Amino acid sequence: MPVDWDAVSHVTKVDPAEDLPADLSILAGTDLVIVGGSDGVTEGNSLDAIERVRDEVAGVPVFQEPYSSSHVSRDTIAAADRLSVPAVFNGDRENFVAKHVQFFAEAAAKPAEAMASRVPLLGDVVQSKARDAVADLATDVVGEGYVVQNLDSKAASESGVTRTFSTDEVAGAALATESFYGFPIFYVEYSGTYGGTEDVAAAAQYLEDTTLLYGGGITSGEQTEAILDAGADAVVVGDCFHDAPERFRDTIPE
Repeated sequence: MPVDWDAVSHVTKVDPAEDLPADLSILAGTDLVIVGGSDGVTEGNSLDAIERVRDEVAGVPVFQEPYSSSHVSRDTIAAADRLSVPAVFNGDRENFVAKHVQFFAEAAAKPAEAMASRVPLLGDVVQSKARDAVADLATDVVGEGYVVQNLDSKAASESGVTRTFSTDEVAGAALATESFYGFPIFYVEYSGTYGGTEDVAAAAQYLEDTTLLYGGGITSGEQTEAILDAGADAVVVGDCFHDAPERFRDTIPE
């Protein structure tokens, strides 16, 4: 399903390791769902979360955001619209480039085995078609320039983040995301705490084509509007969805 980024102002982050609200109809007002988390995530619970969201809110794009290749399978790739892969600017090398190289190296080394379910079969798998399937997979992968700004978060621990970025560095990471790396998404992540508008405003001045997402501590419509007014294209709401679903609807802009 194609994503019209101009129509996205509210994103829901669903952690597959957490209990989902009993009433998933609250997702009806969100514009995009991202399934992923940093702790306790598996391929199995990722697939379950993607399918449950799909069943409840057909027509809303669903991304999978894995922190490990072990979270990804042919089934999750087929179930999600895109695989959104974070490249954490202030993380360690493993979480900026090494995981991505490993993923594509594994797929390229054994394309037939890796992509068998997407390859036409006529007796044995046709190797050239398998290589085509790997190339097709690449079109489903979306890179995210990522800055993690809460050192006490699981995201920081998982990504090897040992220091936060200054506003100037956030702006630089945003500029690099669009002008050098060409990622379609730049994500400022405060992961459970509300970081305010300063980083958002610093990043927004350098982004024209790249979508700017802010996540962290959004629990009210007022906070949503403040972040959007500062220049974000969309807010990402996660903890509130899981922990306070009755307040979650308030975070969706009118």
